[in-house]
Amino acid sequence: MYFNSLEFAFFLPFVFVLYWFLFNRGIKVQNAFLVVASYFFYGWWDWRFLTLVIGSTLLDFVVANALRNEREESKRKMLLWTSISFNLGLLGFFKYFNFFIESFESAFSLFGAEFGRDSIRIILPVGISFYTFQTLSYTIDVYKRKIDPSRDLVSFAAFVCFFPQLVAGPIERSTHLLPQFYQRRKLGYPAAVDGMRQILWGLFKKVVIADNCGEFANVIFNNSNEFSGASLFLGAILFAFQIYGDFSGYSDIAIGTSRLFGFNLKQNFAFPYFSRDVAEFWRRWHISLSTWFRDYLYIPIGGSKGDKLSKVRNVFIIFIASGFWHGANWTFITWGAFNAFLFLPLLLAASNKKHTRIVAEGKHLPNPKELVQMLGTFSLIALGWIFFRADDIDHASNYMKSMFMGLIGKHSYVQALNFIVWQIGFELPLMLLFFMVIEWIGRHRRYALEGIDYRSSRLARWLFYYLVLFFIFYYQGQEQQFIYFQF
Repeated sequence: MYFNSLEFAFFLPFVFVLYWFLFNRGIKVQNAFLVVASYFFYGWWDWRFLTLVIGSTLLDFVVANALRNEREESKRKMLLWTSISFNLGLLGFFKYFNFFIESFESAFSLFGAEFGRDSIRIILPVGISFYTFQTLSYTIDVYKRKIDPSRDLVSFAAFVCFFPQLVAGPIERSTHLLPQFYQRRKLGYPAAVDGMRQILWGLFKKVVIADNCGEFANVIFNNSNEFSGASLFLGAILFAFQIYGDFSGYSDIAIGTSRLFGFNLKQNFAFPYFSRDVAEFWRRWHISLSTWFRDYLYIPIGGSKGDKLSKVRNVFIIFIASGFWHGANWTFITWGAFNAFLFLPLLLAASNKKHTRIVAEGKHLPNPKELVQMLGTFSLIALGWIFFRADDIDHASNYMKSMFMGLIGKHSYVQALNFIVWQIGFELPLMLLFFMVIEWIGRHRRYALEGIDYRSSRLARWLFYYLVLFFIFYYQGQEQQFIYFQF
C-alpha cells in the first residue's frame, strides 16, 4: 500500500478514527489495534511475508528477555549472535541470494565453464532491510544494557511493525520509539495540524518533484547512448532531485502520519542538498541509516581512531556496507566506494566536522563561497547517483564516459537546452525553483513547512496550503512506487 495511493487515502482516516474514538480505552488496546492495522497495511502487499515480520519480532522478544536474566557473558554473546545470525541471515537470503548466484555464474564463465541451475528468483520482501535493522539494534542495545527488554509482547510488536515507518523507515531506535508505546497518547490539535502539514509537503515532494523528475530522468538513462554529455549531466541532476523528493517525501509522510497517532519519529533528512561538503551531506542524508552504521559498525571497528591506514579501512568498510545494504548490485557497492573516496580527504585533513551548523545561519542568502561549496558538493553527489541509478556497471561506466567526453562542444548544450524546452517544458523547472525556495526558507526547521505556524497570516497560510494541494492533484497521475521500497 503506497502512501500516494487511493487505498491509503481511505486506510489512514479509517484507522485514525478507530484508533482515537473506538480503541481509546487504554494503551494496550491502542497498541493491539496498531499491530492489527500495521499487519493489514503490510499484508496488503503480500500477506505471506507477514511471517517474516512476526518471526523477527518473536525471536528478538524472546532473546532480549533471555538476556535480561542471563549473567554468564558467554551465554549472553551466544544469545546476541542468535539474533544477529537470524536477522542478517533472513536479510541475506532474500536480498542477496540472486546476487551471489549470478556473480558465481559470471565467475565460472570467465574460465569458459558453464554453471547450470534452475531458474530460481527470490522475491524481496518489501521493507525487510528496515525492520531487520530496527529489531537488530534493539537486541544489541539490550545486550549492552542501554535499554531494559520489553515484557509486553504487544507493545514490542507494535514497535517493530508500526505501519508509518515499517517499509522504508526511518529506522527508529528502541531507546527513542519503544518507550512511546508505554505512554498514554492524547490527540492534540497542534500536533495533528503539524502532522498533516508534513504529510502535505511529503506528498508534494513525491508527486510533484520526484515523479516528474523521474519521468525525464528515465528517458535519459534508458536511452543514454542517444544523448550528449550535457544532457547526460542533466539526467544525473534530475535523478538527484527524484531520489531526494522520493525518499525524503516518504520520510515526511511517515513522520507526519506518526504524529497523528501521538508518536514522534526522528528527523531523517536535514536539507542535504544545502551541504557545503560531502561529510556534511552524509550527516544530513538518511540520518537514521547513517547513524545506525556509525553506532553499530563504524565505532565498534575503531571509527576515526588509530593510524591513517585504519581510518581509511574503516571509512571504506562503512561506505561499502552502506552501498551493499541498498541492494544486491555491483553498482551500489561502487556507489559506496565512490562516496568513500569523496569523504576520505576530509577525514584525513580533520575537516570532516567543519560544517556542523546550517548554511547561512541567520541570513537570507548564502555568501559566494557558500554558494560555490553547495554547488560543488551537489555536483559530486549527483555524479555518485549515476552509479545508484544505472542498471549495471557497464551502463554506469558508459554513461560517465559519454558524459565527460561529450561536455565539450556547442552541440552538447544545444541538445540539452532543446530537451528542456521541447520535452520537459517550463512547468517542472518552475516547480523545482518553488521547491528549493521553500526548502531554503525552512532549512533551519525539521521540515520545510514547520515554520508556517499560527503567527502567520491565516489567509496567507491557507492560500499556500491550497496552492500546494492544487499542485499535488494537478500532477497526480499513475501512482509510482517509492524508490526505497526495493531496499
